[in-house]
Amino acid sequence: MRGHDPRGLDLVGCLRGEVEELAGELEQPRYRGRQLFRWVQARRETDFGAMTDLSLAFRERLPPVAYVGRPEVSREQRARDGTRKFLLRLEDDEEIEGVLIPDEDRLTACISTQVGCPLACRFCLTGLMGIRRNLRAAEIVGEVLALQDALGEGERISNIVLMGMGEPLLNFPEVERALTILCDELGANFSPRRITLSTAGHVPGIKKLAESNLGVNLAVSLSATTDAVRDRIMPINRRWPIAELLQACREYPLPNRRRLTFEYVMLESVNDSDEDAARLVRLLGGIRCKINLIPFNATPDLPDRPSPRDRIEIFQKILHDAGLTATIRESRGRDISAACGMLKTDAEKKRTATAPVTATQGPKTD
Repeated sequence: MRGHDPRGLDLVGCLRGEVEELAGELEQPRYRGRQLFRWVQARRETDFGAMTDLSLAFRERLPPVAYVGRPEVSREQRARDGTRKFLLRLEDDEEIEGVLIPDEDRLTACISTQVGCPLACRFCLTGLMGIRRNLRAAEIVGEVLALQDALGEGERISNIVLMGMGEPLLNFPEVERALTILCDELGANFSPRRITLSTAGHVPGIKKLAESNLGVNLAVSLSATTDAVRDRIMPINRRWPIAELLQACREYPLPNRRRLTFEYVMLESVNDSDEDAARLVRLLGGIRCKINLIPFNATPDLPDRPSPRDRIEIFQKILHDAGLTATIRESRGRDISAACGMLKTDAEKKRTATAPVTATQGPKTD
């Protein structure tokens, strides 16, 4: 069993078998543990007293040894397009952001896996925070449950993207545990096919994901076609350059009818030339994939400019003419800073606005 919290186990971060084990330790049959797991994950109940199909004796024995955690929603913003951004406060007062993105046939939760991020991608505000800490599995699952709690009756999160704050593969053990919990058929019962994990290119993590049984979709942020450019805009490339990254992608086991996604943030006069498009075609040859072209969301804190729309469309046409699937991913929630690359908590914005400028080390990536 996990953890040394004086309140006991946070059941939100426990696998079903661990909750069954807890029931056994409290002299209850294992099926009582399954009922408890269902209350916590499927019904999202935080009060043991409300778990009415559990015996009173079992419920009374739970508070000294276990609790049901949940991040606190301290702020919610709504964009004109219906996107909702949530500032979530954790138990140690650190903060993360999560986003709900509605579409015609789905409702996607964009969730965070770290407080901040160490990778310092040039086009992402989160990288300006640096890394404060990894999230625990209970906090990642709790983030999804808190976003679901914020929805009205009849609304349900259908898709999850690990594209919020942080690099998921730098927190792989907790991410793996969290996704296993979220996909449990007695819990929230998310389909792995509706979960996408996005990485900046952490090659050992991609290999670990390939060896796991998670079965989720993989998206790789590429955003350059030469090492010289990618070194500048994505420092992780200095550790795992493009050739090594794409080799890991070629070796990644894909189920039938599944494809890798490559994300490409379009930066004016940096990575958006016809030559870049032609190189991208060559680089991705032989990989079953699709490409998301992402218009850069410019802010005063970031140095680049977005590629003009006609330049993005020409870039897309070159990819299409070569037989690649490429879509332009429209920004959602930009007016509340909820769009791609714009997540940075208000507390951190205040800290960085008042902090003196100092030299920083390069990102730690292992």
